[in-house]
Amino acid sequence: MSRLTQILQNSFIRLTAFFSVVLRNIFNFLGNIFGFFGKLFGLSNSGSGYFLEPDSAQGIKRETTQEKIEAEVTKALETPTAYRRRPNPQMDYYRKMAQEVKKS
Repeated sequence: MSRLTQILQNSFIRLTAFFSVVLRNIFNFLGNIFGFFGKLFGLSNSGSGYFLEPDSAQGIKRETTQEKIEAEVTKALETPTAYRRRPNPQMDYYRKMAQEVKKS
């Protein structure tokens, strides 16, 4: 019986793989056809994605907040020198060991 179940399992795996390849090719072909007609009629993913016309044709103004955000980010990245880490005295052992290895 185990041989029969193994044959059934292997055939099921092979059929599944075959149908996945065939169906993927069919769906890709259909997607290419619908994509062609979509681009032909002006429905594409480029631009805003929601509207068929550009923003300037619809009278939509976009705010430029990039300059404000960049100015705030540069302030946050600066760290005061008073809070710098002090050298750890336990690191002296490792520094001496590195110097000895470097000498030899």
